Amino acid sequence: MDTNAAHTDMLQFVTFNLGKQKYAIDILKVQEINNLKEITPIPNAQAYLEGAINLRGKVIPVLNLRRRLHLEDQALTDLSKIVIVDLNGLVLGMIVDSVSDVLRLPSETVEPAPPVVTGKSRSDFVLGIAKLSDMLVIILDMDKMIDRTDLQRGVVR
Repeated sequence: MDTNAAHTDMLQFVTFNLGKQKYAIDILKVQEINNLKEITPIPNAQAYLEGAINLRGKVIPVLNLRRRLHLEDQALTDLSKIVIVDLNGLVLGMIVDSVSDVLRLPSETVEPAPPVVTGKSRSDFVLGIAKLSDMLVIILDMDKMIDRTDLQRGVVR
């Protein structure tokens, strides 16, 4: 018996869908998952910033993950959710088409993103790709998802 197999690092992710593609983020970054609520637009915001919500008395910026990933916009549905994440003290929401589940994977099933993906500035936030038996899951680096200087400048261009 291989004694190293017993010490395999397990990774946990929250998975969600944008269209037919499944994405994942580190479960430790996720605070909560909410149904859609009224989003107040912010004038002159980056195109990927949908606006802000009031979450228990706190104003939380909400980004449209489809736009951030340069995917085609789609109408929101009853399955659409706002995933609230904490990025080292910066709390924000992101709109996803639907939330799937929690995925536990051995670390060896996750490969770094290919250089052809990470070489482009618009996809710097792909952390890796998990190989499941029936699909690939794109793991996002949430810390690179939003430009903090935009938020510090009042979310303007």
